[in-house]
This record gives sequence, C-alpha cells and structure tokens, in this order.
Amino acid sequence: MPTAPVRPLFSVVSPVYRAEHLLAELVQRLHTALAPLTDSYEIILVDDSSPDGSWRRIQELAARDARIRGLRLSRNFGQHHAITAGLDVAQGEWVVVMDCDLQDRPEEIPALYQRARQGYDVVLASRTARQDGWLKTRLSRGFYALLSYLTGTRQDAQVANFGLYHHRAIAAVGQLRESIRYFPTMIRWVGFRQTTVAVQHAPEGRPGTYSFARRLQLATDVILASSDKPLRLLAYLGLLLSGGAFLLGLVTLIRYAVGQITVPGYTSLLLAISFFSGLILLALGTVGLYVGKIFESVRHRPLYIVEATT
Repeated sequence: MPTAPVRPLFSVVSPVYRAEHLLAELVQRLHTALAPLTDSYEIILVDDSSPDGSWRRIQELAARDARIRGLRLSRNFGQHHAITAGLDVAQGEWVVVMDCDLQDRPEEIPALYQRARQGYDVVLASRTARQDGWLKTRLSRGFYALLSYLTGTRQDAQVANFGLYHHRAIAAVGQLRESIRYFPTMIRWVGFRQTTVAVQHAPEGRPGTYSFARRLQLATDVILASSDKPLRLLAYLGLLLSGGAFLLGLVTLIRYAVGQITVPGYTSLLLAISFFSGLILLALGTVGLYVGKIFESVRHRPLYIVEATT
C-alpha cells in the first residue's frame, strides 16, 4: 500500500519583493538556523511579481536545493496575499512566517521553537528594539493604538508577521478567505494558545517598498475589514449633534420670543451649513467605503493567481 507523505517539521514562508540580492543570504542563514533542529524542512519563497530579478534568483536556488520551493504570482497582489499563497501550500508541522528583508532574523527561530514546545500553538516574535526610522515607528504605534480601540482587542505594535505557528492555527487562518488580508489580525482572531518571545530586530536590508500612501491605504483597509466601529461612532456623533442642535434651536426660539434677536445671522447660518454639509459627506464617504469592500467580497475573485512554480 502507498504510504502517506512525511510532513516536514518546518515550513518557512517568506513573501519576496525587490530582494534579488538578499535571497542567497536569507536561504543560507535559514539553513544554518534550522539544521541543528532538523533536516526535515522546506523554504517557500513567494515572488509577489517583483520587478527585479528575484524570480530568477529563486529558480536558481530551487534548482540547487529541493527543500526550496518557489511561487511567482501573476501580478503584485500585496504582501499579505503573497503570505496567503505560501501558507496554502505549506506542509510543515510548524510554519514560520517572516519577511525577506532580513529584519526578521532566522537565528531567532530556535528560540521560537523552544517556546512552542512548552505547549503553545502560536509564538509571536516581539521586536523589543525596532530598527525602523522614527517616523515609521511612530506611525506604526499610532495605527496599532487606533486598531486596538476600533476592534476592542489588544494589538501590539512590536509584533508583525514574524512568528512560529502550528499547522492547526495555519489551517484555521486558511479558512478566512476575505479579500482584505492582514496576517497579524487574522492569526490573533483564530485564537489557540498564543505567547510572545522577545527577539532582536535587524536593520532593513533593502530600501523601503511601502510608501506613505500605500501604508495609509493598508491601514484603512485593515480598519474597515476588522471593525464596524467607525459607523457606530458616526451614529453617536450624529446623535450628539442632533441633541446640540435641538438645544440651540430652543435657546434661539426663546431669545427671539423675548426680543433679543432682531437681525438674522448670515455668518452663523453659513458656518452651520458648511459644518453639517462636511459632516454629511464624511458619513456618506465612510458608508461608501464599507459598501465598496462588500462589493469586492461578493465578487468572490481568487485571492491570488500563481503564474509559475519551481
């Protein structure tokens, strides 16, 4: 009878973009970190349609080592869609998710695995001393604070994609097929026994690929996908303004009755119209964003398209 394929102990999933000159070092350091733990592992490199020679380099590395698997997406779907593509083919008992820019140090994997063996399904790497720029760090902290408030769950700015995850948790994440992908919030949502381990954060090994506009778009998408609280806050604001307008109208009516108002207030009327018009447009815009995300979801398009594999 045919035997079932042996599941590797580790699968390392890394989305690749503009990392042609970093991949050889990344793979070598992964081999060095994983070899003392086991010889049963696979490295999955997902090329998110990088414009440089990253795919060619992945093919070269895969040709020399059968433990390296490469996927190339048909276009740039985004980092978290590329992570999803890698997770969908990962076979390991434990899955490591890490960026390809070497800020996530492969040398930290043994410490993550040691903690996981204490009975945890999810071990998140906590970057105690981030090596990002001042502006990027502050924006990240502000985003996670806002996300924590809107979702009602604690979000840690020190934790990103890097971590070690049992295949049960990865299978649960694989069931989440919404079009807006953000791996850190999805892995927190599925639960299981989770913990963090402090790790060293290295300086970025390549120029930043996320512009401010792209970060802002990602933050907006994640907030809209994770919470309906913005809609409820708008409803509360509308109720508050309506109550204030009623009280103001009552005071104005009393002042008119006692003869304190004799000339209509053009300026106050213009300011009131401008303010409430802006508020209405804000509310309609927020609702429109949610409707747009619903439209994207009901089309049921694939999360990614694989153009080629090694």
